[in-house]
Amino acid sequence: MRLKSIASLLGSMLLVLSATMVFPIIWSVYYGDGDLPSLVVSMALTFFVGIILLAFGRNPAEITVKESFLFVSLGWILAGAFGALPFFFSGVLPSYIDAFFEAMSGFTTTGATVIGQIEAVPRGVLFWRSMTHWLGGMGIIVLFVAILPRFGFGATHLLKAEVPGLHPEKITPRIAATAKILWSIYMFLSAAQVLLLLLAGLSLFDSLTHTFGTIATGGFSTRDASVGGLFNFKAELVIILFMIIAGGNFSLYYGVMRGNLKSLFKNPEFKFYLSFTAFMAALISINLYAFQGSGWLSLRQGVFQTVSIVTTTGFTTADFDAWHPFSRVLLFFLMFAGGSGGSTAGSIKQIRLIILLKYIYREVYRTVNPAAVLPIKIGTKVVPEQLVSNALSFIFLYLVIFIVASIIMSGFGLPLVSAFAAVAATLGNVGPGLEMVGPTMTYSPLSGASKLLLSFLMMLGRLEIYTVVVLFLPDYGFNLPLGKAGKAAVQYLKGNRRV
Repeated sequence: MRLKSIASLLGSMLLVLSATMVFPIIWSVYYGDGDLPSLVVSMALTFFVGIILLAFGRNPAEITVKESFLFVSLGWILAGAFGALPFFFSGVLPSYIDAFFEAMSGFTTTGATVIGQIEAVPRGVLFWRSMTHWLGGMGIIVLFVAILPRFGFGATHLLKAEVPGLHPEKITPRIAATAKILWSIYMFLSAAQVLLLLLAGLSLFDSLTHTFGTIATGGFSTRDASVGGLFNFKAELVIILFMIIAGGNFSLYYGVMRGNLKSLFKNPEFKFYLSFTAFMAALISINLYAFQGSGWLSLRQGVFQTVSIVTTTGFTTADFDAWHPFSRVLLFFLMFAGGSGGSTAGSIKQIRLIILLKYIYREVYRTVNPAAVLPIKIGTKVVPEQLVSNALSFIFLYLVIFIVASIIMSGFGLPLVSAFAAVAATLGNVGPGLEMVGPTMTYSPLSGASKLLLSFLMMLGRLEIYTVVVLFLPDYGFNLPLGKAGKAAVQYLKGNRRV
């Protein structure tokens, strides 16, 4: 493990991160809310540490698979650590743990917050809060590769370690060019939404910040009541449209921009994603109508909230924790669905749900036809058994982590529903949950240990678990203090029964 190479990469990443802090500084100067010194100091400190790491490190010509996982994991931790500085230095969040939670929630596009009065936050810091979404949505490391394409084949490992989905698609033979294309599409969609929100009547500041939260499927708003606090139906429609777009596979949009619109609606996953979302929106809207009595309001709130939760954006226009139990239960389980693979959405992802459903069908069919050979297909393409195994193992590991983390949160004193909701909302990068962490509440009352655990879950969810979990394998190169029992368990899992 070339730690000096990792240090050099982390230093370069911090320099890129410090450069992005220029934008909230501009807004701070414009509004004069008094947060300029904290932003400047945060930028300077991030830049200074980046320079130190560069001086200590050594520029790698190529990065190995092991190094890529370590770099991506440490990179996201450092992004949260230094992204927290504006919140901490400005006094918006006097507790550094709270500031770290807020920053990690931003970068991982979770949208869970510990800030009680958002509208009282200085607008430079508020812009940085939303901008962390935008940076983390497409990926800090993808941006890094796009700006500094110097790692040869190693850049492929970086992309695989960060981009969500079963396996990232290479749009072009060169991975650095793929990263640039993805970011170009991301910026184009962002610019389009900003323009439409401006036409809908929002200010430039609100248009930018809500675009950051939408395209990244993040959910940070500039209003205490989230999107509902905008009181703008046209803006709601624009946000719904772009939440749906952000929940789709960005690789498909490259084909659309090249004139192949049919490829989008012929894609089996995209069609399933749209049908699934529409069906769930209809169920919730009908349930709301049955108990609210207003058809228009039920449709408006039902569609918005369904799209927001499926895409793991987390914007709200109503207190869905006060809805009928049927709608609340549906929204809770939708936190596990997620958008398409290759989207900015979190959670399990639609592609894995499709594979799971087809796998279940195949196994049920085999009970009466044991000799049948049934390859799993998505559209006309056969899914390799390795990818099937990968999808199923991911879902299993995801649910195991959810259960274990929920038990731990209950041990911290949270009621059962609140514990389940907090874990589902952070591991799935959704944001708002139910009861103690509902849409009108914040995560502020939770203990420091709870916030650190949930911050870890946010990163696990954003990096799709394996990138982080692989660091704890004994083969990775770390001598973890597992003890005899722990080492025996690891050897058993590896299939070595001689322990």
